[in-house]
Amino acid sequence: MTDVKYVTESDFQDEVISAKLPVLVDFTAAWCQPCKMIEPIVKQLAGEWEGRIKVVKLDADLNPNIMMQYGVMGIPTLMLFKGGEIKERMTGFQPKEKLEAKVSPHV
Repeated sequence: MTDVKYVTESDFQDEVISAKLPVLVDFTAAWCQPCKMIEPIVKQLAGEWEGRIKVVKLDADLNPNIMMQYGVMGIPTLMLFKGGEIKERMTGFQPKEKLEAKVSPHV
């Protein structure tokens, strides 16, 4: 499985908004049980999509301004950014097939 890099408020613009590839952001927290359930799926997809989609994580507790900016009220929330715009948004645990179905059209 691929390790997924964490982004922060300080590098969100460069790593996500200005990225050339589509970016799937996993808004997560260490205490969140559904986040732990979805983590292996996110890592697996990061490996499968390598070179086509960038996958990153954002710690919800450490980055409250990004959470507010994008209206993230629950975690896990996954957002797909393409060209700096949100193309997909999924909140709560999602099976791998559902994540693939939402993201694949944007690859």
